[in-house]
Amino acid sequence: QVQLVESGGGLVQAGGSLRLSCAVSGRTASSYSMGWFRQAPGKEREFVAAISWSGGSTYYRDSVKGRFTISRDNAKNTVYLQMNSLKPEDTAAYYCAAGDRFRVVTTPTAFGSWGQGTQVTVSS
Repeated sequence: QVQLVESGGGLVQAGGSLRLSCAVSGRTASSYSMGWFRQAPGKEREFVAAISWSGGSTYYRDSVKGRFTISRDNAKNTVYLQMNSLKPEDTAAYYCAAGDRFRVVTTPTAFGSWGQGTQVTVSS
């Protein structure tokens, strides 16, 4: 069974940057497509970004395109989310998730394994 542990969250001013990491253990990261999701208080969990098992394909929600970059290093069993030009509306708990290796999707229910989340707070 795969385990996912996120890190890198914190408090940052608007316009600042953070890099989230998701460490994969139990199985090799290349066995999965991976996704990042976020959930703000009182809101549903929403898709942020996804990446194919090889890293050759990436997908983003419209509101983060040009600001966030998802990447992966399968040799290190780690997935990253580089977040630049952060806005207060990016404030949320961020979760990484592991999905089907050969089908990259954006719906939370399609991902079978989740980390515990890391909090990102952007002050104005």
